[in-house]
Parts: sequence; structure tokens; C-alpha cells
Amino acid sequence: MTDIQKKIAAALAAVTQFLQEEELAALSAAAPAADAAPPPGPKLWALYGRQNQMQLRNLMQLRAFGRLG
Repeated sequence: MTDIQKKIAAALAAVTQFLQEEELAALSAAAPAADAAPPPGPKLWALYGRQNQMQLRNLMQLRAFGRLG
């Protein structure tokens, strides 16, 4: 093998190794994301409190406009 052929072979081996490492890194990064649990939903007490506030405001508005009581 001549010097140029050795350099080409070394460059091709380096590029191939780099691409394999990148592929492994991409696969390992994607695997935990698929297994991750979904984010928790809204808290039930928070929803209940918001609903309660909205009902109270609605009653106050109905009283203010004379439609209730």
C-alpha cells in the first residue's frame, strides 16, 4: 500500500467509526424518551377550587344584574 492509500483507508475508517458512534448515541438518547412516563395531569383539588370560584362569580353576577334573588 502506498502512503496515499493508507491515508484514505485511515480517513474512511475514522469516518465510519464516527458515524457508528453517532448512531449509537442517537439510539441511546431516543430510548429513555420512549419509556418516560407521561406528565402528571392537573391536580383535582386545584380544579375543584377553580370550579368553585367560577360558580361563586357567576352567582354574584346574576345577583348584580337582578336575575337571581
